[in-house]
Amino acid sequence: MRLTFQLRFHTYPGQSLFITGNHEALGYDEERAAIPLEYASEQFWRATIVFPRGGGPDAEITYRYLLRSPDGSLLADWGNGRVFNPAAFTHEEVLIVDCWNYPGFHENAFYTEPFGEVLLKALKPEARLPTPPLVTHVFRVKAPLLENDQTLCLLGSAAELGNWDITHPTLLNRHTGDDWLTAALDLTGVSFPVEYKYGVFDIAQNRFLEYERGSNRSLDDAIGPRKQTILNDGFASLAPRTWNGAGVAIPVFSLRSQSSFGVGEFTDLKPLADWCHEVGLKLIQILPVNDTSATHTSADSYPYAAISAFALHPLYLNLSRVASTANRSLLAEAEAERKRLNALKDLDYEAVMGRKLTLARELYRRQKAATLKSRDYQRFFEANKHWLAPYAVFCYFRDKNSTPDFKRWESQRDYDPQQIAALATPGSAAWDEVALSFFMQYHLHQQLREATEYAHSKGVILKGDIPIGVCRHGADAWQQPELYRMEMQAGAPPDAFGIKGQNWGFPTYDWPRMKATGFAWWKQRFGQMGNYFDAFRIDHILGFFRIWSIPVHAVEGIMGHFVPAIPVHVDEFARRGLTFDRDRYTKPFITDKVLAEIFDAASGEVVKRRFLNPTGAGTFALNPEFATQRQVEAHFAALERNAHHARLREGLFDLISNVILFDEEQRPGEDFHFRFSIETTSSFKDFDAHSQSQLRELYIDYFFRRQDEFWMKEAMQKLPTLKRATNMLVCGEDLGMVPACVPQALKQLGLLSLEVQRMPKTSEHEFSRPQDAPYLSVVTPSTHDTSTLRGWWNEDRSVIQRFYNHELGLSGPAPEECDPWISRKIVQQHLTSPAMWSIFQLQDLLGMDQHLRRPNPAEERINVPADAQNYWRYRMHLRLEDLLQATDFNAGLKQDVEQSGR
Repeated sequence: MRLTFQLRFHTYPGQSLFITGNHEALGYDEERAAIPLEYASEQFWRATIVFPRGGGPDAEITYRYLLRSPDGSLLADWGNGRVFNPAAFTHEEVLIVDCWNYPGFHENAFYTEPFGEVLLKALKPEARLPTPPLVTHVFRVKAPLLENDQTLCLLGSAAELGNWDITHPTLLNRHTGDDWLTAALDLTGVSFPVEYKYGVFDIAQNRFLEYERGSNRSLDDAIGPRKQTILNDGFASLAPRTWNGAGVAIPVFSLRSQSSFGVGEFTDLKPLADWCHEVGLKLIQILPVNDTSATHTSADSYPYAAISAFALHPLYLNLSRVASTANRSLLAEAEAERKRLNALKDLDYEAVMGRKLTLARELYRRQKAATLKSRDYQRFFEANKHWLAPYAVFCYFRDKNSTPDFKRWESQRDYDPQQIAALATPGSAAWDEVALSFFMQYHLHQQLREATEYAHSKGVILKGDIPIGVCRHGADAWQQPELYRMEMQAGAPPDAFGIKGQNWGFPTYDWPRMKATGFAWWKQRFGQMGNYFDAFRIDHILGFFRIWSIPVHAVEGIMGHFVPAIPVHVDEFARRGLTFDRDRYTKPFITDKVLAEIFDAASGEVVKRRFLNPTGAGTFALNPEFATQRQVEAHFAALERNAHHARLREGLFDLISNVILFDEEQRPGEDFHFRFSIETTSSFKDFDAHSQSQLRELYIDYFFRRQDEFWMKEAMQKLPTLKRATNMLVCGEDLGMVPACVPQALKQLGLLSLEVQRMPKTSEHEFSRPQDAPYLSVVTPSTHDTSTLRGWWNEDRSVIQRFYNHELGLSGPAPEECDPWISRKIVQQHLTSPAMWSIFQLQDLLGMDQHLRRPNPAEERINVPADAQNYWRYRMHLRLEDLLQATDFNAGLKQDVEQSGR
């Protein structure tokens, strides 16, 4: 059987097209074995391939097209709908005409899981029309946002196409589980070429509603007795149709219900879903819920430092759902403590975790036999053992050695699959400790799956959060250390959140190694997220373009640089008339004047005596034992904690970071990276005016000109493959120092951006405007990393005054407090945005009601990014049961949502 694939695509000089698929004749989905298409005309490329007729009704072949640019980069068209079955064809020759599906078409979003399974599930009417005995042509087209009782119809310039008679169009069929609307026709008697169009038809009213926009489609196809043509016409060009929804954002740990155990639990997502359904919200967004139990202290409250990218946090386990009827008395004994913890204003992480783990351990002892023998548990274990066994054994050794740092363990410092498998086997010395983790993960899995399914029943989807990094001392790094650059730390350059940058401590990824594995770890991670979530937020998506990388010998984020990045070569300095002195540029610049700027006179003398060596010409160098920030940190950690020592430590940090350049690790002395914010350093200020000018120009070129195309290529090597690995709706957190290529990449891939009103992405505006947001975006007035609306209102009066006058359009002085009517006006601004999603922190929604808002707005904030020791403990001050009973507030919010069209 001969199949001719004909792709409608206009290329530019140097571009070429290929086809690949899951069949030998298509190269087994290997890009290097893809079949080249031949240029046929300005509109079409084609390839003819012979397929055997074998196979049964389930022998489906999937395929996709690839576009190769002159630089060698490949871009795949989007979707999983290119499928055929050779056994289903009755003709010897088949022509398949396709349209390129650009990933950035916003219609593609409506074929992701949240829309297909929940949000648009009710908007897919069935229409089954008879198929003629002989089918010469099959017309296939997509239209995701048809209303109830609507389908597409086909009209054209031939009698078989209705001669443009809108009273007798050909209706297209829609079948369950198929994204395409189809019409199978016998055009044997038609004289080609013909013109045709799709239109919208109301089945209930038996009435034609509208034609698609644009020029007529044309079909010039010679029919033979053994030939069939399939036209995959892409999306119908209907009048603009979009879908808009609103949601609420709150960490699971912040939920409070009558039955929770001092912390929000997965089961508390159910009453939250009830409330969302009541007020018309369609999405619940939560923070990461993976296990972060590294130290068993409040430091583990940080949800972005998971010891496993797959395991769920025992913090969220509802013990009453775990306990069998016979063991309820065990929980009754802890009821008083549960009530005490649940009544606290904030989360007491250590107390809650300690009590829960004690009870979980006892429930495991009593119920392990029945649970571990159940079929449901065994299915769960088999599906997850690739990460579950290493994680459980890691937890065992973490506790046995009293540290998560596997390099300090007495044994098993290096991961050994055979020994780990032995320890994870019944009867091993570690079995009960390992199986306790199995037991808890199984119940956590059940409870989160059940909560997700319940939310779906209420028309609400769940949006998760994928952290950009993993814990340096965690199961992932222990199991596959080759995937990480353990000598580096991920972070962020200086910004409004931190003038010295941020150091998150995570190892950075070895992207070339990950690419060599086909991004297997990432695909597994996305697959795990897909067990529970319909959509997810990629934390710090900028890290897929480049990541701020800080050497492990540094403490502060200011000591980092972007990786990968095109460095500055030593010759570039000479071309700008600069005399290059490597030590002057790369070593801390320390003089008496610099010391006087940082320290008082007495402290300066202490620093000179204890930490510095004179080098002549009025300059100093750090003693070798204090040459790095980690060495300084270790020195002061052993001393008494007081303000004087803290000032000395911070001052020494500032001395160490007083440099212009960092050596490129691969070619020190030849290639360099600029330190961020060089103009603020005393090292820069000591140069003459000409040198400062030339360094400034080179700095601007390094950060803002030379990298963009390079970073775009880096992202396009990762993100398309990863997006194709899931059918969840993908949103990117693209805040911070955003390269110019990022919006283009997100648009090209159809990824949703994040638009925060007080964090504009251009310097032209002080605030971003919800009404100007792109459709494929999420708009929000605040995030967990910022103050809430009410907290922000109290931060800078001049900023608030400008916002009040220019963004809210109100005259006069701004009120001292963010009154409920102001909160509501800002919420309404976001609800009426063209963005696909408007998502609000629960605190901002409650701020619209004088009686429901928290008395002190300063207590509403979840995280302070500049504080590396931030305790993540915020809990809503109301119970979910009380929120469900707030009838006046709920009715008002529902009205606002409905009036906005969301």
